[in-house]
Amino acid sequence: MTNKGNPVLTESVDGILIITINRPQARNSINTATAEAIGLALDELDNKADLTAGIITGAGGFFCAGMDLKAFLAGEKPSIPVRGFAGIVEKPSEKPLIAAVEGYALAGGFEIALACDVIVASREAKFGLPEVARGLVAAGGGLMRLPQRVPYHLAMEWALTGRLIEAEEAYRASLVTHLTNPGAALDKALEIATRIVANGPMAVRATKKIIVQSQDWTLEESFHRQREISEPIRESDDAKEGAQAFTQKRPPVWQGK
Repeated sequence: MTNKGNPVLTESVDGILIITINRPQARNSINTATAEAIGLALDELDNKADLTAGIITGAGGFFCAGMDLKAFLAGEKPSIPVRGFAGIVEKPSEKPLIAAVEGYALAGGFEIALACDVIVASREAKFGLPEVARGLVAAGGGLMRLPQRVPYHLAMEWALTGRLIEAEEAYRASLVTHLTNPGAALDKALEIATRIVANGPMAVRATKKIIVQSQDWTLEESFHRQREISEPIRESDDAKEGAQAFTQKRPPVWQGK
């Protein structure tokens, strides 16, 4: 893991990039430096061929308490161009990203989790968009993504009341994919990421792209748009390797081409 004095730590493990928000003294809230560091970590994940999936988590038993209000009052912006708040909410990674949540994921912290593809949470984790209680609007993607993740009326209640959502309730609503014992969220996220990494990296990236982009496709264009993404994968060396490995009853050796 890189320099422990940094606001964000990164560690590459067997094709997985672990991104840890490292400001426990501020409940891992987001200031400019943290947003920039998360954005750089996602650039690394997107651009390195030997990385297939990422995990974002927080240090010290917290996930993220949202925007650093002290930094905001001092004139800092908790966002960066292109990727937006926390270096993630407007342009998440092109590769699968798992949120491993311990403790609180509030306001912008919840919006970071919502920008991920899978959410693993400790049974003691808590989520919420409390902005309305402060006279603010959850403008980091939460109001757009939440109704895509849970039923409409539930999303409305959560957003309009700003109340805390216990991990068990989030799990029952299918927002959280897996519940763990306290302290075990990262281990479970690593288990899921390892299963993702075992698959063809080009196929994994294309699969995420289709799932994300198809939400905006019309029925008439959907299969054409899907073919544009999937056909190059079908013609790839990795596709041939996957078929050969299956017939030869051996693990595939992916080349990413």
